[in-house]
Amino acid sequence: MKVRYRAAAGVAVLALAVAACGGGGGEAKKPSAEQSQQAQKQMTETPAISINPVPYDQVKDGGTLTLAVGQWPTQWNGNHVDGNQDDTQFMLDPIMPQLMVSNDKAEWSPNPDYLADVKNDLSSGKQVVTYTINDKATWSDGTPITWKDLEAAWKANNGANKKFKPASTDGWDKIESVTKGANDKVAIITYSKPYPEWMGQFSRSPNLYPAKHMQTPEVYEKDYLQKIPVTAGPFKVEKIDESTKTLTLVRDDKWWGKKAKLDKIIFRAIESPEAQVNAFANGELDGVEIPSGAPAELKRAKEVPNVDIRKALSPNWRHITVNNQSEFLKDKNIRHAVSYAINRDVITQSDLKDMDWPIQTLGNHVFMNNHKGYVDNSGDLGKYNLEKAKQLLDAAGWKQEGEYRKKDGKEFDLNFVIPTGTPVSQTEGELTQAMLKEAGIKVNIKPVPLDKFFNDYIIKGDFDLVPFSWIGTPLPIGGLKQIYYTGSESNFPKGSDPAVDAAIDAAVSEMDAAKAIEKANAADKLIWDMVHTIPLYQRPDIQATKKTLANWGARGYQSPDYSIVGFTG
Repeated sequence: MKVRYRAAAGVAVLALAVAACGGGGGEAKKPSAEQSQQAQKQMTETPAISINPVPYDQVKDGGTLTLAVGQWPTQWNGNHVDGNQDDTQFMLDPIMPQLMVSNDKAEWSPNPDYLADVKNDLSSGKQVVTYTINDKATWSDGTPITWKDLEAAWKANNGANKKFKPASTDGWDKIESVTKGANDKVAIITYSKPYPEWMGQFSRSPNLYPAKHMQTPEVYEKDYLQKIPVTAGPFKVEKIDESTKTLTLVRDDKWWGKKAKLDKIIFRAIESPEAQVNAFANGELDGVEIPSGAPAELKRAKEVPNVDIRKALSPNWRHITVNNQSEFLKDKNIRHAVSYAINRDVITQSDLKDMDWPIQTLGNHVFMNNHKGYVDNSGDLGKYNLEKAKQLLDAAGWKQEGEYRKKDGKEFDLNFVIPTGTPVSQTEGELTQAMLKEAGIKVNIKPVPLDKFFNDYIIKGDFDLVPFSWIGTPLPIGGLKQIYYTGSESNFPKGSDPAVDAAIDAAVSEMDAAKAIEKANAADKLIWDMVHTIPLYQRPDIQATKKTLANWGARGYQSPDYSIVGFTG
């Protein structure tokens, strides 16, 4: 299962995986120099994209593509915090607009299916982006796509009306106005402050939606709840089956762009990775993701006849979120103690063992190991130091009494919330439990229903510690505002630090790319000190597919294009 976040847009993911259960915390060692060199070599050898690229005219016409998702959504509005899930976005890709698209090098360009032209102009002293929408671009209900749709997205997501619940206000809150240009097909976006990652708006996660379904908090909340009334892509919805948790898409004959090669796409909700891989092995699926901590599933997939294992480096990472507002963790010194007592190297090695993936612990909340902006900002807090953890706890008045620490007669007791059916989360919980016990902290592993894990626990802040994954985009700096800024809907641990907010504001407004990276890293150092999120590792992007499946797989930074997906035989 995946829960996604917008990183200018981003995506949170709950990796479903099977990991070998581990014991205590303190014995595991930091990777040796030789292991680190081997991981770095693996990193350089892992491609940026692996999708079996085949020219459009060599992909056969027709056929059905069947894929699996882990979590079945209720909210299909990807702008809404409840719809901010990777599985949801995965299913929306063939049916909703993406105005700008990225290639595998994270280079952006206008999507000709939706835009005739785009201009980013700074000559007036303000940033003004002008979108000229393709004359043919039309919603499935026959309504033309116009500047009004962009205006509605801005008003819903900019944070001004607190009745809307956007996953992120980043960028939207910098827009001063959205106005009509020469005609209804021209939208002029004027920013009050520079926004270097403007390309991610009105694109994937979230996509553009029709204005009439975004204009009020009521329709924003309800119109895409358990239904998809309007689309605009190479495919359209044939059926949403809530009983079997299946979405069936068919080619949209009214599509004005390149005719889709496939006749049909079927998405089936299958919760566990074991069940997904079994379905793939039985020929029920054409492609399946192999998540971290699933070596048995990777081995099983490799044994399937005519299989192709496709993997690429992606901007996705695994972590533990630390509730800054929970009873025991409000004190930053206590959060420091928890960070020191968790051996990140141990969890990383456990999750990635036998996954054919670089075993490298992540030292940054913004940039992945292979990104040019990557710097290990973890400092001392990223290093396992049990004695330092004990000292901080002693100084805060939490004294060891028997197995665990107490203060004013109360036991130090944390809930580590995990979704059912996710063995990798269970293992991470058991490892954390053993590590923190050595520091005198009791950890209760609390499994909760998979379909309620995100909306009922993470979003509501009902946890002390919780593991999941963030699924990023080619625009990583915007994720700072979404995840770590005071008051953001996606700031799940409710971390708040004026210094962090100021550093984020500086980073997301910097138009010079090199300086923006410097400022993002400066913000990252403060986020480490806040102990908002404990990074673990860059998450594998491994897809097992039929060899004949073309233009689909591990995309890395490249935007999806389902019009060219199909089979070669």
